[in-house]
Amino acid sequence: MTNAHQTIPSIWRTLPQPVIGLAPMDGVTDSAFRHIVATYGKPDIVFTEFTNVHDICSGRLKALDSLRYSEAERPVIAQIYGKDPALFYQAAHVVCELGFDGLDINMGCPSKNVASSGSGAGLIRTPNLALELMDRARKGIQDWADGQSLADLGLKSSALQAIAQLKAEHPELTERQKRSPIPLSVKTRLGYDCNIINEWSDCLIQGRPEVIVIHGRTLSQMYRGHSDWEAITLATQHIRKYGIGVLGNGDIQTLEQATARIRESGVNGVLIGRGALGNPWIFQGIHQVHEAFSTGTPLKLRTLEPSLEEKFQAMIKHAKCFEAINGTERFVRMRKHLGWYCSSFPHAAAMRTHMVR
Repeated sequence: MTNAHQTIPSIWRTLPQPVIGLAPMDGVTDSAFRHIVATYGKPDIVFTEFTNVHDICSGRLKALDSLRYSEAERPVIAQIYGKDPALFYQAAHVVCELGFDGLDINMGCPSKNVASSGSGAGLIRTPNLALELMDRARKGIQDWADGQSLADLGLKSSALQAIAQLKAEHPELTERQKRSPIPLSVKTRLGYDCNIINEWSDCLIQGRPEVIVIHGRTLSQMYRGHSDWEAITLATQHIRKYGIGVLGNGDIQTLEQATARIRESGVNGVLIGRGALGNPWIFQGIHQVHEAFSTGTPLKLRTLEPSLEEKFQAMIKHAKCFEAINGTERFVRMRKHLGWYCSSFPHAAAMRTHMVR
């Protein structure tokens, strides 16, 4: 690959190249999960779970839980979804106020509830609305950078209080935060029920995102079949002509696979999703990936497979971290993580059955 991974602008340019990050996954990549991943492997960048713009602007504190993060996770991108341009404007302002390093718009979620309402991957069918959402989000970012306050947004007092409470978890923001615009990115798919990534990417290019993340499946595929990296490659060649970075996503289970996909496709990097489930160690060795690209040499990973004891200790640490952040009343959301950790344990099926009782 020629210097394909050197074109990403804004904050992305400050990252090691190529970028190897943690993909957003609904109900999975909460703050506890991201913190554990940062502890054991530290990806170049992480994304939150997606948060509905209505929830952000209504200010229900529990609805804002998906926007919790720790400094150890940085750089961290907030992902939002919805279809109301006015709420995208307000939500973008809130994301800036909370100190995130970037804002990502979800245009790829295949969930029936999300897509059928016109959000997520449903936006592929309404390109004009997709462009309007990007425009309003960028306007919200810029107005915040120009000094607009939360009080100017017209949010309810309860929403302002909830956002202030969340921001209070980051006292460092008062000292270091400068009102500089954060980058806007989009995560999407190849199409709705067929591959139209060429036409769809032309639309997204008009919205001038700093980065486009492409999952190599259509909405109708959900997660069936294989991620189409040939389609990602062709889209990358087109999008990069406009100075927009491209990250590929789909079916990456190891750093060796990540390296091969980057070299073959010319993407600026990759996001790893399901490959990180129960496996926060997957990002160990990314410095060796960076070295291989900077020197033009083959990848030589020098990492060891964690022992069962190490996996068990990580599982316990994750559970304690989850409880510290969310309390015991929500621990049911942690059970799926315990199952993923146990997948390689002896008698794993019996252990999973016991844990979900």
